[in-house]
Parts: sequence; structure tokens; C-alpha cells
Amino acid sequence: MWNATETQVWNATEHTRGMWNATEVSLQLPIRTSSDRLLQPFWDYLVFQHYPLVYSPFFPVLIAFASYFIFSLPFAVIDLLGDKLPAFHRYKIQGDRRPTVGMMMRSLGMTVYNHLVFVFPTVIINNVFLPPAPLSPIAPTLWDVFGGGLGTLLIFDTQYFIWHMVHHKNPHLYKWVHAIHHEYYSPFSWSTQHLSAMELMAVGFWSNLDPILLKIHPLTAWMLTVFSIWLSVEDHIGYDLPWSLHHLVPFGLLGGAPAHDMHHQKPSTNFAPFFSHWDRLCGTESHLEEKTDKLGKTEKNPNSKMHSM
Repeated sequence: MWNATETQVWNATEHTRGMWNATEVSLQLPIRTSSDRLLQPFWDYLVFQHYPLVYSPFFPVLIAFASYFIFSLPFAVIDLLGDKLPAFHRYKIQGDRRPTVGMMMRSLGMTVYNHLVFVFPTVIINNVFLPPAPLSPIAPTLWDVFGGGLGTLLIFDTQYFIWHMVHHKNPHLYKWVHAIHHEYYSPFSWSTQHLSAMELMAVGFWSNLDPILLKIHPLTAWMLTVFSIWLSVEDHIGYDLPWSLHHLVPFGLLGGAPAHDMHHQKPSTNFAPFFSHWDRLCGTESHLEEKTDKLGKTEKNPNSKMHSM
């Protein structure tokens, strides 16, 4: 027997099928209990009310870019206000360095350009040869989200650690692919995606491939995208805030902004994007110093041409 809620879901399904061809989406009433599918109402809402949007191949790109913009904007304001906000400014890792509006616009413009010229065409081509499968009518469990998300993060962390270290050790790869990310000695929020097109595409390739290899639910993948973008932005904000995740996660498992700030100061250290275990095991871990070297007022890294040593 169906209860009233299930009947409403079925009616919504029939209405939805009237809007789209039945071969495009198969929405069947999932067999579940209320205890193991806490995300099911949210998933039903997305599928029944916004299927054309969430099924679009551009939806993950939209999530990633919107997250980057939303998370970066508050820290851009904090950077511009500087010592007028002492509650934040006292946590600035390199207090004598402040990004300018021009620097911020350059990084944001580079991100928009890379997405328009490289990311969007790649998504279109990929969709032609590998169209996405219909969305599952069943939502992931909370354990699916946690386990799948953590597993994907650990795999990506390993991939990028190796890629990152190789590009610092090889002067040609560094010059043509990764050097642009080191133009600024002191990172700031918008510089999170201050990347060459080749690096952005490499990161995007793994970010899309890993969830497929682990067969995680689309909702898990989207939530992971938002979370990983937050981690990336937090790594680049240039503030060692006491409420940042690297302070909340025990045993120093996350590097956070101090680790990545030290990477920009000492480019032969702290290659991992999120976690700290690979740098510890490989002897490339570097901790934040109490005082950083003062290289003048300019933000550009004078050693950006060669950081492979």
C-alpha cells in the first residue's frame, strides 16, 4: 500500500513524464525506508522540479564556478579593507602584502576566459561522445556521501600531489604549465584558479574521472565539488583563521592556508592540495614561520620563473 506522500510522488512522476520523453528519464518510485535515505526529499525535489538543469552537462561546471565566486568574494572584500578590519587582518599570514583590485580582476578574468575558451567546448565535445546516463531516482545515504566523498578526495589528493611535484621538479613543465600559479608570492582568494588552461584541464579531468571510477552518486559528486572548492579557496585566502577547517580537523590532517602559503614562499614544499600525509611521508612538509621574508611592496613573486629546485 502507498501512503499519501508516495501517491504525490507518483503523480509528480506522471506529470514529469508528460513534460519529457519517457526514454530520456525513468523516474520510478524508490524502495526505501525513512531512516537510510535522509537526502531523498531533497533529491526528489531536484529531479522532479529541476531535471533539465541538473541533468545538463554544464551543471557541474556551473556549481564549481559559482562556488569559487561565492566563496572568494567575502575574502576579496576583507583583503581590500585590510587593517580596517582588525578582527581578520591580525590573522593575515603575510600582513605586509595586500592584493590590489587589478590583481583580483586579472585572476577572475583568467578564470572566466579559461572556462569560456577551454572548459565549455570540452564539455560540449564530451557530451556528444559520452552523453550522461539518466539520473537515479534513489538518493545516496549519508554514509554514501561521506565515504564516497572522502575516498574521492583522497584519490584526487594523491593524483595532484604527484602531478604538482613533477611539475616543480621539471623546469619545462613548470615554465609552460604551472608557473603562472606562482606569479604572486602571497596567495589570495581569487588566485585559487589563477591557472594555465592546461593545469585547469588536468584538474578538471581528475575531478570528473574519479567520481566515475568510484561510481559515486551524482548528488555526492555535486556536494563534493562544493566542498573541494571551499577547501581550495580556503587554502589560498592568506589568512590563518582560527575557525578554518585545518584547525577543526585533528592531528594536522589538513594543511589549510598556512601550508599553501608556505608553498608559495618555499615552492619545493607542501605539494598536496588538501591533506598533509603525503608531504610528511615524502619529507616535503613545511610549517608556517612566525615571520615571513619582506621582499618589498610588490605582490608578484620575483622567483616565479624557476621554482623547480
